[in-house]
Amino acid sequence: MMKWHRWIIGGVAAATVGAAPVKAETLEAEADLFEEAPWTVTLGLGYIRFEGDQVVEDDIFLGARVGYSQDVRWTYELGLDIAPRLNNRDFGDSERRSLDSSTWLLRFGPDALFHLRNTENMRFDPYLSVGGGFYWSGERIMSRSLDTYLSAGAGLFYHFNDEWALRGDIRVAAVSPKTDWNLWGLVGVTYRIGVEQVAQYRLTGGELDSDGDGLPDWLELLIGTDPYNPDSDGDGLTDGEEFWIYFTDPLNPDTDYDGLTDGAEVQVYGTDPLNPDTDGGGVYDGHEVIEDGTDPLDPRDDLQLFTLNIEFDYDKADLRPIYHDDLDVVVRVLQRDPGATARIEGHADRRARSDRTYNIRLSERRAQAVLNYMADIGGISRDRLSAHGYGFDRPIAPNDTEENMQRNRRVEIYIRGSDQQP
Repeated sequence: MMKWHRWIIGGVAAATVGAAPVKAETLEAEADLFEEAPWTVTLGLGYIRFEGDQVVEDDIFLGARVGYSQDVRWTYELGLDIAPRLNNRDFGDSERRSLDSSTWLLRFGPDALFHLRNTENMRFDPYLSVGGGFYWSGERIMSRSLDTYLSAGAGLFYHFNDEWALRGDIRVAAVSPKTDWNLWGLVGVTYRIGVEQVAQYRLTGGELDSDGDGLPDWLELLIGTDPYNPDSDGDGLTDGEEFWIYFTDPLNPDTDYDGLTDGAEVQVYGTDPLNPDTDGGGVYDGHEVIEDGTDPLDPRDDLQLFTLNIEFDYDKADLRPIYHDDLDVVVRVLQRDPGATARIEGHADRRARSDRTYNIRLSERRAQAVLNYMADIGGISRDRLSAHGYGFDRPIAPNDTEENMQRNRRVEIYIRGSDQQP
């Protein structure tokens, strides 16, 4: 199941759970968050627009904010903005004062933010701000090199999760004593310090979760899982963990089709349940663990794999001559290393009327046909070769399209070098 499915369903959930008890409990959860992790840091890039009679041109600035969240509504910040290079404004009037060269400007001061957030969509967090502080410049831009100001403005946070947010705000600053008006706009990224990055989605206010897996019953019915079974596909991960945390498919015990269940990958081997070859060594995690005895987190010990999409005539196991050249390549690899061995595996696709026992026998006969060629034509000793048939038990893709079924109809040859022998 793709992540965007979760975003769509999450939007449905936000629109569905709008009763008063949900609002109250959500605000309480937010309050707990602010109590446990009140501090935030913002870094961003902005643009300052000066009143038209000031001696410098408009330009960009770098901004930083350190904030403290008192509660759901109030945040107090200390801001520092610096415009590193402000160029002289050309008025075309020799009587007006101008700068000798470019200069810099620093703004420093506190702000108070009042959040207008609601409880139906906590991701969008608009706010109003008021503040004050100091302007300090290399050359006198306004009244003095060091001026005071008062400001007011508004902005918006978009919270990706409890830790990270995108932020934009704009404010007007009145600089004393001549009351010059400047406009400051900032876009930045905000990080909340001390929040562990774990996706936690809580639906409160009477939502029924019969099996306690973290998904309400109505959502399980929507995505097709069993609301009375916490682990619908039996892979060792609860449906809620798969849906919200690992982004695996709660209806498929092996999301990446590598031969290991999602639960085993997460809990036992530490591999990625969304990547069939976690270490990038060329062999799927499941084969490394089940057949090879190699480390799925270390690419250096992977066996050499040749995957051949050999097509046999229907219900036949005779090897067509067009595949001899491909097999000759494998034979030459074995000839160069007299101590190497090869494991030949036959696989099949699965169709509506496919019989498991029959397909296992047929795929084994086809793997044996490959072995016979390598031994009889290639001259490789049979005690260095083994043939195995798995039928449709080990697909590498869902059998839902002709292209995927073609991928599953395959012969795999795993070569274990002489330096890799047990």
